[in-house]
Amino acid sequence: MIVQANKGILGILELLLNEQLYVSLCVNRTLKTNFQIKIFILMAEQEQQQAPAAEQQQAAPVEKKGFGRGGRGQRERREGGAPRQNRGPRRFGGEQEWTPLTKLGRLVKAGKIKSLETIFQFSIPIKEYQIVDHFLKNLKEEPLAIGPVQKQTCAGQRTRFKAYVVVGDSHQHIGLGWKSAKEVQGAIKGAVINAKLNLIPVRKGYWGNKIAQPHTVPCKVTGKEGSVRVRLVPAPRGTGIVAAITSKKVLQMAGIQDCYTQSKGSTRTRSNFLKATFHALKETYNFLTPDLWGHTKLESTPFQEHSEYLAALK
Repeated sequence: MIVQANKGILGILELLLNEQLYVSLCVNRTLKTNFQIKIFILMAEQEQQQAPAAEQQQAAPVEKKGFGRGGRGQRERREGGAPRQNRGPRRFGGEQEWTPLTKLGRLVKAGKIKSLETIFQFSIPIKEYQIVDHFLKNLKEEPLAIGPVQKQTCAGQRTRFKAYVVVGDSHQHIGLGWKSAKEVQGAIKGAVINAKLNLIPVRKGYWGNKIAQPHTVPCKVTGKEGSVRVRLVPAPRGTGIVAAITSKKVLQMAGIQDCYTQSKGSTRTRSNFLKATFHALKETYNFLTPDLWGHTKLESTPFQEHSEYLAALK
């Protein structure tokens, strides 16, 4: 039905969103949320398909009929380049070479810093998402919540779209980001960048004896956001992730294989549910168990160690 009614799909979806008729179609809360995400992804795909046609139409030459001297629109190119009316916004095609703007970015691109763990060890803030792309080549991203948000202005209501995206490599790295934009595609792109900047390490542990590789959270941890409280409890090997769909996806992308979860509060608020789960995973490195009580050798920060190299770049 969606393929046949492709022309009028935006009108139907807008009616469903404005009148909130999808509530009667989806009784289950999970089905309702997945239905919303599919709607916005379809809208983003249709906008992306219509963009090339609009660009071609804009690039087509326009015949201008002026007064006197045959019309001024048909004059030759001036010395400065193309006529001013043909100049559009600057568009960047494809991926450009990364030019670092921060000290950390320069050290990473030069190969002075070998891993993300060094950055986490010295608590250096990551301000360029290309640093994460440099170390984690197999990073996956998943939009978990997309919805409209409105702001009341003097001219009326301004509607934008807000997206929540989780990125992870399923190997003890997870990031959560959100962004609002006029279009769904722009919101998702901005949320992915923010999620990479918010990347954190996740510590894993054992439920019982230390056999094989770590598979669960090291201890009971709790995360909170708003009225939502999420508690992660270690589970035996083979249990799997016993959690709601929202928190289960976050735990899977963090590399947790077995875990029990407890939640309370308004978990229907999907954004707070995601943030509470993210904060719970962040707490895994804030609790020091006896195996981490060893004496840590004091080392100089990467900025101090490579100060001469950074000074030579100025």
